[in-house]
Amino acid sequence: MATVLPVYPRTRRGVELLLLLLAVALSMSAYAVVGLTETGALPADFFLHGGALGVLAGVLHVVVRWRASYADPVLLPVATLLNGVGLVMIHRLDLAEDSALASRQLVWSALGIVAAGAVLWLLRDHRVLRRYTFTAMVAGFGLLLLPLVPGLGKTINGARIWIGVGPLSFQPGELAKILLAVFFAGYLVVHRDALSLTGPKLLWLQLPRMRDLGPLLVAWGASVGVLVLERDLGTSLLFFGLFVAVLYVATERVSWIVLGLLLFVGGALAAATTFSHVQQRVDIWLHPFAAENLDRSYQLVQGLFGMAAGGLLGTGLDRGRPDIVPYAESDFIYSSLGEELGLAGLFAVLLLYVLLVERGLRTAVGVRDGFGKLLAGGLAFSVALQVFVVAGGVTRVIPLTGLTMPFLAYGGSSLVSNWIIVGLLLRVSDLARRPAPEEPAGPGGDTGATQVVRLP
Repeated sequence: MATVLPVYPRTRRGVELLLLLLAVALSMSAYAVVGLTETGALPADFFLHGGALGVLAGVLHVVVRWRASYADPVLLPVATLLNGVGLVMIHRLDLAEDSALASRQLVWSALGIVAAGAVLWLLRDHRVLRRYTFTAMVAGFGLLLLPLVPGLGKTINGARIWIGVGPLSFQPGELAKILLAVFFAGYLVVHRDALSLTGPKLLWLQLPRMRDLGPLLVAWGASVGVLVLERDLGTSLLFFGLFVAVLYVATERVSWIVLGLLLFVGGALAAATTFSHVQQRVDIWLHPFAAENLDRSYQLVQGLFGMAAGGLLGTGLDRGRPDIVPYAESDFIYSSLGEELGLAGLFAVLLLYVLLVERGLRTAVGVRDGFGKLLAGGLAFSVALQVFVVAGGVTRVIPLTGLTMPFLAYGGSSLVSNWIIVGLLLRVSDLARRPAPEEPAGPGGDTGATQVVRLP
């Protein structure tokens, strides 16, 4: 009788290494182009920046190979390339503004990659996080409220979302979104059956029961509270959107999406007619070229003019003037890239984000436990929503919110938190792609399980 040997999927770590080398090579090439265009020679810190990024990503690859050998092979190279492109554009703006933000961003990149490696090293199984569901809730809401503490919170550009310790500033809401994703996943995996029960039907929608609306209303109230107290439209939208997305993944009921949208639109309209800072954002969005708004809409208008000047293929690295846009290295780095890389370059960057989110959602589909599905789905959606909110604000699809583009924009809190998200997705994807352990053999050597052959 022939013996059927188990067929295991390949780990694809070699593919990851090749993609990683390509990502570092593309980043270093763009860095070299900036220096050659500016001075006709390679930048003095070319090998320092390029080598540091390559070494950091290589070390994280080794950690993945050792601690999560079956992890998704695309997540790390895509995140590295986005981080590298962001470093290139910040360096290009440094040359125009005589600053040194790229070096600081490289330090934050190192801290973020180390944090992702620490997640993989210390967290051997993502399901351990489920034990800390309500701890994550308390910590997450605590971080959201931290900027309101007198003497600690700082107001920048009208939003009180920062905390300051000496010369350093940090945005705790970036870490809060990760903790709240853990809380939402842990809470909904337990209560999703109750939330999925049949309720009254209105037209084609199966509405939830009134007693099940409590979590949605609490999340809505908390998001409106963030909007009112901290004047932060972006974090409010991201927080509530994350909850509704995880709620939909848990219950697969469209009615939750419809109710969530209605609640948020209602809250946003009420805020736009009640609070002056929200009214100002909406007015700038609707009438950026009005004479009475030009002082307040200068940043948005210059960003639009810059992207228009870039056209289809862009002006070329170091051949545009993105430096005349305020906060071009952070809030408006998307328009800076649009001016010098053009519409084609922006599409390429957006495709990288699409690929990153798609691999996260594929991880959510493939993992075997409910908590992992909700956690991976929520983290992937948080990246997608943040990209949409930032790109939509810069291109006038929606009002400006103050969020930053993941991995690209200057800012330590955003960069570190997004690398932690990559670390968590790598951890979940390792379990999703890892072969299930075989059942013990019964009498006669039969395991009683059907042989499953996975395609690589």
